[in-house]
Amino acid sequence: MTLVPTAELVSRAATARTGVAAFNVLTLEHARAVAAAAEHTGLPAIIAVSENAVRYQRALAPLSAACAAIARASGADLALHLDHVEDFALVEQAAAHGYGSVMFDASRLPHGENVLATGRAARLLHAQGLWLEAELGEIGGKDGVHAPTVRTDPADAAAYAAATGVDALAVAVGSSHAMTEQSARLDHALIAAIHAAVPVPLVLHGSSGVADPELRRAVAAGMTKINIGTQLNVAFTGAVRAPLDAALPVDPRRWLGPAHDAVAETATRLLTVIAAPAAVAESAGRPRT
Repeated sequence: MTLVPTAELVSRAATARTGVAAFNVLTLEHARAVAAAAEHTGLPAIIAVSENAVRYQRALAPLSAACAAIARASGADLALHLDHVEDFALVEQAAAHGYGSVMFDASRLPHGENVLATGRAARLLHAQGLWLEAELGEIGGKDGVHAPTVRTDPADAAAYAAATGVDALAVAVGSSHAMTEQSARLDHALIAAIHAAVPVPLVLHGSSGVADPELRRAVAAGMTKINIGTQLNVAFTGAVRAPLDAALPVDPRRWLGPAHDAVAETATRLLTVIAAPAAVAESAGRPRT
């Protein structure tokens, strides 16, 4: 098997008017669980490794190699995505480590610098056949910031996409990173307006804080790539607590196994929600245009 390019999975979803899930992984158990969920459902998925995860592992290669090996051995269609990258050196290394796409995050920079830096990343990645995602403005939740009131202007999004040459755009429509409760309320009318204005697929970050029916409506309104991270970690941590509270096992497989299974169960549910047929999604909200 070979890795499927992120561009192919996102394009398929956009054409079918469904969504594709991108799961942020931190460990081998996370990555194996995402593959298991994709195999169980028969649905494609994107395995995402963030710059924070790279920093935790102290290098790009170890987790990247593990994720690529899992994807290549799987019977499911899996892509590898490098997420929320601010260090340009990681952008330059992405292709060599099997990534089909990068989310270059210059959202902390002033707008003009963001455009210039993101355009540079686009040129580099496109020359290597890779796909680029970017973020307009900060969606919130990183570094403890919770800003669900931030919104992306459709005209600004269209201008940014044209100026940078990005292949996908993460926009602020009411979600926030690192939410452990599903209490976010999305602006579905705004999603539809941005979708109509921007010629590239839209990405929803902070999706762990969004309830399943809201995710279906978001896909129906125009979101294509849906990023999930915290929900997997909530499932992982919850599954680890039980065996550790009961007794302290010497063999970590005694608690990593249940953690893997809990993550796989969560990813399975989310895959079926996000990749729901258009008719199902539209029954929960506004149809895509």
